Amino acid sequence: MDAFTPQQTIELVSRIGCKKTHVRWDKLFWNSFMAGPLLGFGCAVMLSTEAAPWYQENAPGLIRTISAMFFPVGLIMIVLSGADLFTTDVMFMFTALLHRRASFLSLANVWITSFLGNLAGMLFFMAIVTGYGGVFEVPAYRMEVINFATAKMLTPTWVQIFCRAIGANWLVCFAVYISISSREVASKILAIWFPTFTFVALGLDHVIANMYFIPLAIFYGNPDIGVGLYIWKSMIPTTIGNVIGGGLFVAGIYWYLYLTGEGSDNITFNIGGLDSAMEVGGPMGPSRPRLVLDSANGEEEKGKKRMMNRKEPAQGHPDHVTSLPSSDQTMTSGLGRELTAEKYTNRKGTASTIEGQPVEEV
Repeated sequence: MDAFTPQQTIELVSRIGCKKTHVRWDKLFWNSFMAGPLLGFGCAVMLSTEAAPWYQENAPGLIRTISAMFFPVGLIMIVLSGADLFTTDVMFMFTALLHRRASFLSLANVWITSFLGNLAGMLFFMAIVTGYGGVFEVPAYRMEVINFATAKMLTPTWVQIFCRAIGANWLVCFAVYISISSREVASKILAIWFPTFTFVALGLDHVIANMYFIPLAIFYGNPDIGVGLYIWKSMIPTTIGNVIGGGLFVAGIYWYLYLTGEGSDNITFNIGGLDSAMEVGGPMGPSRPRLVLDSANGEEEKGKKRMMNRKEPAQGHPDHVTSLPSSDQTMTSGLGRELTAEKYTNRKGTASTIEGQPVEEV
């Protein structure tokens, strides 16, 4: 299987969290600011799709499922562009903290900065692009904005919103987690799409998405929702629930399973090796030699004869093949190469040098 194993993936999550502690405050803020509008596009498309009065009356489950199919476009753009989303930073930073690659202070710095950046970016997108831009000025759209915010915040209790938020970021962080295990763009998109679609179709609460839905209803004059009520009834329980969902049920669980105990200090990125095949339950037999066309003269028959006459080295020989088909022996992506830097792989309290120079501990 041409993908990172679960252990390799959570190791990468830990290194990404460590990397975020080295990012300058202003860059982290503006990178988080950009995540707000990107997720906002998905929120706006979802609201636009749900503005269907007949379906809301006769088939509410169907229209919610249909609208949920379009929401993941926001998270896909965030992941592929490298923007910082607070709810996924929960997973990255908590894993790095548990792995002793980040401190409580650096965790708090990244969480607060990304949260405020997401809020600023989302409010900018809500007010300027869709608010003053008149995207939802048509009465059917305006009514859906009001009704959606009412169903999100006024109808459920505080505890219900909190519990829904746990499930929401559980799925969002899991989507990002399995997208990291993917090694090319199409697989990353599919990995993100289905868990994100699931959380939206179930009506779960995501704190950054609600930064669009609820303020937009306030913008259009919902008399039952104010800023204070929004903070108490939506922002606080959703934030706490999202931290638990992503921090405990993704970061905490996979850190415990793969980064503690036996084998936790011997993680390699030999994607095509026998160890990877054993962990993911894939084929463990030697890969077949590939036919290579002789491009100089185009004589395919000569290539076939060379392959037929080729002898397979005996087991134990240095050239004996134990790699999987269609796999590299190296981390070929730019992210993979960058995250192999020793300053991101070093755990707190251990010595680290790069080219003979000491590296400051996290």
